[in-house]
Amino acid sequence: MRYPNAEFLFVGASDRMEMEKVPQAGYAIIGLWISGLQRSLSAKNLLFPFKLVSSLLKSRRIVRKFKPHAAIGTGGYASAPLLKVASGKGVPCLIQEQNSHAGITNKWLGKSVDTICTAYEGMERFFPSEKIVLTGNPVRQDLLEITSKEKEAKAFFKLDPSRKTLLVLGGSLGARKINQLVNATLDYFIAENIQVIWQCGKLYEEQYLHTSGKEIQVHAFLNKMDLAYAAADVVVSRAGALSVSELCLVGKPVVFIPSPNVSEDHQTKNALSISEKNAAILLRENEADERFQQVIQTLLQDEKKQKKLSENIKKLAKPKAAIAIVDEVEKLLNPT
Repeated sequence: MRYPNAEFLFVGASDRMEMEKVPQAGYAIIGLWISGLQRSLSAKNLLFPFKLVSSLLKSRRIVRKFKPHAAIGTGGYASAPLLKVASGKGVPCLIQEQNSHAGITNKWLGKSVDTICTAYEGMERFFPSEKIVLTGNPVRQDLLEITSKEKEAKAFFKLDPSRKTLLVLGGSLGARKINQLVNATLDYFIAENIQVIWQCGKLYEEQYLHTSGKEIQVHAFLNKMDLAYAAADVVVSRAGALSVSELCLVGKPVVFIPSPNVSEDHQTKNALSISEKNAAILLRENEADERFQQVIQTLLQDEKKQKKLSENIKKLAKPKAAIAIVDEVEKLLNPT
């Protein structure tokens, strides 16, 4: 740790998951009454001006009391009022844009902050080019090297090393459409002796856990992600920013099924930025019912395709992203 005596204060949206997760990690957090605008006409949008004013006032009190030497935002709703106040008070500010298509919050803050760390090239269309630093997204350090863990991973999940293994990921809560696709394809997997590690998500465990067995392993959550990746021959995943960064690092052949129900359809844009480089397969939800089984079957049978996808996606990895971002923060703390 470069600054062992540094103090950290997190600021989040009061009704979001960070209010639970950050204290569990041992850090203090303050909640703001803030949320995004609804894309459809909604009575909730009428509250937005009041939430914004409330959050700006509270952010002023936070900055005045905590006296930060630097402020960092990662695109969440709470970043907007906090960093707007901090930058206005002369506090050096950095934002990290995790996606290939910048979110509303970061686009709004782009002109105010000092440094913008991005995970994808071509972000000049959203931000001032002189502020951009291509760093990548930070990922778990236990994913830096998984090839040597393959034997351990197969044993951990009690898999047959001679059979192909498909890893299905839908995020901690789960992805409804991906779960439906896998569930509809179970007979094919069993008939073709394909082993499946299926992370169905917390919201869907009651619906699907009963289908779990030796060949089709259903998990609400995977605690050993390094071993899950190491065991897989092919991965099916959503295309959230951090998932994409992890999959670039582990270098497994991937079929991305991006969620279309996210702001500015950023998951599809994330997946496109990888698939256009022949580094992954993009399967859109609106065509997945017809094509899912065919895409999986073709990829599992084509080892040359698997190898090419694996080689290409590894080239996009940024294994030292966390270090690079800390370097940029340090420049703000110690300007020359």
